[in-house]
Amino acid sequence: MSNFKKSIIIVIIILILDQVLKIWIKTHMFIGENSFEDWEWGFKQAQLYFIENKGMAFGWVLPFLSPELGKTLLSIFRLLAIAAITWYIFKMCKNKAPFGYILSLSFILAGATGNMIDSAFYGLIFSESGRTSVDIAELFPKGGGYGKFLQGEVVDMLYFPMIEGNYPSWIPYKGGDKLIFFRPIFNIADSFVTIGVAMILIFGRRFFKKIEENEAKLIKTENESN
Repeated sequence: MSNFKKSIIIVIIILILDQVLKIWIKTHMFIGENSFEDWEWGFKQAQLYFIENKGMAFGWVLPFLSPELGKTLLSIFRLLAIAAITWYIFKMCKNKAPFGYILSLSFILAGATGNMIDSAFYGLIFSESGRTSVDIAELFPKGGGYGKFLQGEVVDMLYFPMIEGNYPSWIPYKGGDKLIFFRPIFNIADSFVTIGVAMILIFGRRFFKKIEENEAKLIKTENESN
């Protein structure tokens, strides 16, 4: 099996995991609900906490634009990025880049595509999520979805507040305030983007050295054949 086919399979598997969890969260929880808050198993450091993200990963938005225009531009950027990454993966597979590099790019592509699906289609296929148990979203509601094409909100749910407490009193301005370490709430797609980028940062030198070696061999082979 070619590396490009492997890449496609990896992307599809991640997308299925990402979307299955998002759809379950959207149709079973209301915004702000924490599924583990009543548990007594010591797992408060690993929670499902449902929020919706209007912008990019971890809630980043475009405050200098109108919400609809900012969302549209962000979605267009995501589509262009997905197309560019897909083309680049194909090129790297053709140039026999190391599979570790293909894998990291596949993680990034899957994450970008997973969040793009939310932005493009969730506004069309879901009713709006509310903040009470009677306002849980419905899939394919009779009255239509809560938004237009490219205006959907990204579903986030993974929350790992590993340290909870208070800042020491001697810290200026923050002394005594509540401390929660690692506050971001994210999703599977965000996770794989982060993992993919981390792999490139950690192993990038090794990846690119191998790519250069393969390109040099390819050029040498072409010269010899001519």
